[in-house]
Amino acid sequence: KEDKTHLNVVVIGHVDSGKSTTTGHLIYQCGGIDKRTIEKFEK
Repeated sequence: KEDKTHLNVVVIGHVDSGKSTTTGHLIYQCGGIDKRTIEKFEK
């Protein structure tokens, strides 16, 4: 198993400004979500 570096991130913004969407996309792009989980939500 490959060790991954931990990173703490704080996202600040107004309501409905896309904080969760941006954070989720960042995690996805960095490989933090496995392919099986992505396929589960695509269905």
